[in-house]
Amino acid sequence: MKKYLVIAVLLIVPFIFFLHNSISNPSEFATYKNAQRPNPIQLAGFALGDDDPILMVNLLKFKDKAEYEDGRVTSLTGREAYEIYVTETREHLANVGAELILGGEVSRLFVGEVEELWDAFGVARYPSRKAMIAMARNPAYIESEKHRAAGLAGQLLIEVSEQGFGF
Repeated sequence: MKKYLVIAVLLIVPFIFFLHNSISNPSEFATYKNAQRPNPIQLAGFALGDDDPILMVNLLKFKDKAEYEDGRVTSLTGREAYEIYVTETREHLANVGAELILGGEVSRLFVGEVEELWDAFGVARYPSRKAMIAMARNPAYIESEKHRAAGLAGQLLIEVSEQGFGF
């Protein structure tokens, strides 16, 4: 009986690995959805997380033409409106002990596949989640944020811990 069980396991295990690797490869079915704001679950998870320093990696997709919520007529592109936001946000970041540490244009995807490439990226370092939340609640920042909303079609905002991997 044990002999038949061993043979059955030896036949079934490779079949399971074959099915897993050929049908249910998670990267084949991955979807990416740009957004402008976190959903309630993302926001709650962020607020409840540890309060260590964090990096926020922004993958940015711009509108062709800026669209302000107040309906103003503008000749700005989405990128130009977002650049106004970045210029004003540097001071807001400094006020909470944060800073922009890296940014640039996205030129190509070297590894992997996405349906559409982002236009630019930026990395900001915050001393804590509380600092980022305090900045986001500041009325002066909220006023600057109108340029972000006008220029940004959507983004992925990825929280990164500074710990690990020896970086």
